[in-house]
Amino acid sequence: MKFKQLSTLLLLAGTSFLSFATQVNSLSQQQLLTLLNAPKTEPFVILDVRSQQEFNQGHIKGALNISHDQIEQHLTELSQYKDTLVVVHCRSGRRAQVAEAVLIEQGFNKLHHLSGDYQAWVAADLPLVK
Repeated sequence: MKFKQLSTLLLLAGTSFLSFATQVNSLSQQQLLTLLNAPKTEPFVILDVRSQQEFNQGHIKGALNISHDQIEQHLTELSQYKDTLVVVHCRSGRRAQVAEAVLIEQGFNKLHHLSGDYQAWVAADLPLVK
């Protein structure tokens, strides 16, 4: 019985550590809009991890599209952004979290998650490229 309790405790501690370790700062829609409209003093990348089909239906101007399930295959291409502000989003958040975990593991240190993801951007009637 004690082994079972210890195992459960260790599992919970490990899960808590992993969720803390992969926590990414949020960036509001308004903050991203400000970045998009401001003179480019510091580089940043908007990483849209939705499917190519979703991206083609509409996306945030300047976004780089790499599907969440293809991030690992594109690490060489993405490595140039390790020290750059990278704003990750998908449709609702789940796929972005998967991509963020891979990028954190690879040493990306300026990751931000777009609050509300693409759905909130559209709901706020913010500019899109179609």
